Amino acid sequence: MITIKKIAIYAILTGAAGLFCSKMALAGIPIEHWTQASGVQVYLVQSPAIPMVDVQIDFDAGSRRDPPEQAGLASVTASMTSKGVLASARPVSGTAEPALDENGLSEAWADLGASFGAGASSDRLSFSLRSLTYPDLLGKATQLAARQLGEPAFPDAIWQRERERLNAAIREANTRPATLAGRAFAAAVYGQHPYGFEMTEATLARISVADMKALYSSLILPCRAKVTIVGAVTREQADGLVTQLFSRLPANASAGVPTACPPLPAVAEVIPLDKPVEKRIAFDSAQAHVLIGQPGVKRSDPDFFALTVGNYILGGGGFVSRLSNEVRQKRGLSYSVYSYFSPGLHAGAFTLGLQTRPDQASQAVQVSREVVASFVAKGPTETELQAAKDNLIGGFALRLDSNRKLLDNVANMAWNDLPLDYLDTWTQQVQKVSVKDIRAAFARVLQPETMVTVVLGATESAN
Repeated sequence: MITIKKIAIYAILTGAAGLFCSKMALAGIPIEHWTQASGVQVYLVQSPAIPMVDVQIDFDAGSRRDPPEQAGLASVTASMTSKGVLASARPVSGTAEPALDENGLSEAWADLGASFGAGASSDRLSFSLRSLTYPDLLGKATQLAARQLGEPAFPDAIWQRERERLNAAIREANTRPATLAGRAFAAAVYGQHPYGFEMTEATLARISVADMKALYSSLILPCRAKVTIVGAVTREQADGLVTQLFSRLPANASAGVPTACPPLPAVAEVIPLDKPVEKRIAFDSAQAHVLIGQPGVKRSDPDFFALTVGNYILGGGGFVSRLSNEVRQKRGLSYSVYSYFSPGLHAGAFTLGLQTRPDQASQAVQVSREVVASFVAKGPTETELQAAKDNLIGGFALRLDSNRKLLDNVANMAWNDLPLDYLDTWTQQVQKVSVKDIRAAFARVLQPETMVTVVLGATESAN
C-alpha cells in the first residue's frame, strides 16, 4: 500500500535524480546486456538514487507493418491493450484472476501508484512500465503488467466506441492547416512507403478486433522483444522482473536455449526523389505553412554524427542556426524556422519548416532553398562548427538528467543495435566532426534541386 510517508520520501528523493544522472553522464554509464532463454534481449542501467524503476518493451510492430488499407492498425492495437484484460489463472499458483474491464484496470493501476501503457511509432510498438520498487508494490505492478501485456481483452464494444472517437478526432484535425500541410508533405516525400501511410476514417473502418488479435499473436512475442530497464533494481531482480512480465505470452525456447523467431517480411526502402515536387494548397489562414524536404537517412547511416552536427548549424539550433539568421533575423520573414532529420529503420524525412505571412510565402521559400543549397555546396564555417560543438557537448548532460531520459536513450541504443559505450563516446564523436565531414555528408544525402515543397495558405500574389 502506498502511504503518505512513502509519497513524501519519494518526492524528496526525486530531487536527487538529476544530480545522480548528471554524475553518471560524466563518469560513464554502465549498461548491462543479456538475452533470456525466451529470446528477450535485456538492457539494464542500475540507478539506485530513488526507489523507482522504468521499463520499456519494444517490438518490431510499428506502423511500417500496417497494411496500406488498414493504416493505423498498430496504433489502435497498442491503445486497445489498456481497455481490459481477460480472466485467467496465475502461471505458477493457478489462482483464478477475474477479468478486468477498462475501469477496473485503470483503478488497479491507480491503487498501485504505478502505470503501464502502450503506443506505436513508425518502427516500434512499445510498452512502458513505471513503479516504485518497494517489495509490496513492484511485484504486484509487474504481475498486473504481465496480464495486460499477455492477456489483453480487445473488447469489441469498446473498439466501436474508440473508432468513433478517433473518427471525430480525424475530422477535427482535418480543419487544421498544419495537418493538411503535413499530410501533403508526407505523401510527396514517402510515396507508397508505409512511413507515409495515414490513418483515416476509411482505414479505421477496415480494422476489426480480429485484425488486432492477429497482429498481436504474430508480432508481440518474447523472442521479438527488446527490454530496457533503468532504476533501483539489481541484475537478478531485473531478470526476474522480465521473466514475470513475459510469463503470459507464448514461450519460444527449447531446453533453456533461445530459439530465433521466424523472420518477418522485409519492408521496402523509401524511394529517393528523382524530380522536384511543388504543392500549393489553398487555405484561408492567417499564416502560410511551408514544408520543404526529401527522404533523409536511416539511423544506421555512418554519417549520423556529421549530419546531426551539421543540421544543428543549418536549422536545428534554434535562433542561432543559419536558417534563422537568414530567414528570421535578416529578413523578418518568419518568427521561427527549423530543420531536422528523422532517421529510423528506413530513410526518414529531412524537413525544413516555417510559417510566414501569406504574401511572403514565395520569398520565404526562395530564401530557405538558397540557404540549404549554399550549405550543401559549401558546408559550415569553422566558427559555426565550434559553436555547434560547444552547445551540443555542453548540453549533453541534460539529455540524461532523469531516469526517463536515460531510459529513452538506452532504449534507442538497444533498438538500433548501437554499441554499449555509445553514450560514453557521444561527446567524442561530436568533437571529431570536421567541416569536411559535414560538407561530404550533406552533399551525399541532400539534393536541393529535387526536394518537395509544400506551401499551404499563400495568397495568389505569392504564387
